[in-house]
Amino acid sequence: MSLRVLEPGALSLVQDLGRPGLGDLGVGPSGAFDRRALREANHLVGNPEGAAIVEALGGGLALVATAAHVVAVTGAAGPLTVDGTPVNSGRVLALRRGQVLRLGVPELGLRWTVAVGGGITVPPVLGSRSTDTLAALGPAPLSSGAELRVGVLADAVSLEAYPAALASGEVTVRVVLGPRDDWFTPAAVADLLSSPWRVDPVSDRIGVRLDGPALERARDGELESEPVLRGSIQVTTSGRPVVLGPDHPVTGGYPVIGVVVDPDTDLLAQVRPGDVVRFRRHRA
Repeated sequence: MSLRVLEPGALSLVQDLGRPGLGDLGVGPSGAFDRRALREANHLVGNPEGAAIVEALGGGLALVATAAHVVAVTGAAGPLTVDGTPVNSGRVLALRRGQVLRLGVPELGLRWTVAVGGGITVPPVLGSRSTDTLAALGPAPLSSGAELRVGVLADAVSLEAYPAALASGEVTVRVVLGPRDDWFTPAAVADLLSSPWRVDPVSDRIGVRLDGPALERARDGELESEPVLRGSIQVTTSGRPVVLGPDHPVTGGYPVIGVVVDPDTDLLAQVRPGDVVRFRRHRA
């Protein structure tokens, strides 16, 4: 059984919960950008929470069922159709053999998550089926005609619904300062926490680049490369912050002024160019 890709859209990738714990080998975690959407979609179709799904950037993905399948689409919000008939995201959909699921351009958010009952069973690489766009590990981005093999349905489907809980145009994420906030002036730290930061179009799964006031350093010199993780806010030499995403490198040479609280990094999967990101200090 499989789903066949009719149209791949802008960028559609197979993802699961990634390959954490391999940083000492120079391998980043990768995995779904919006893990909440992955867990919701997998729950709806009766999969284990970490089963592989398709993460589709923007609209244009079209999949045809080569057998009967149950699917669920979560994450972004916008038009979905099955054989041209509008359907709802956030709930189970039944596809008969030959039916086509199409994802339109999101009206809210940026990335769709598509789960199929049984999960997508591409061969794992280092224990994960995720595509790492930085390291070029895992399956290639979807292309027209590709066959996505589907496993055996593991559990009963859910009749719950998960409406997209997305804000339009602005998101606030919690941040813990450090470990290198002492490399910046108090005014720079205040700017980080008070300014509206606009999402730069040159953002991807490696990092979300932000435009706003230049964050002034309190010390000169270069920082030796040190470990970084998803959610680290690196500040480039131009003073611009970049929030690292799931395909981040395992080390970095820019000082990290703060780290976005891990669950809040899922929200950054759905920000669009021009959206505003605000940081709120989180005290553990």
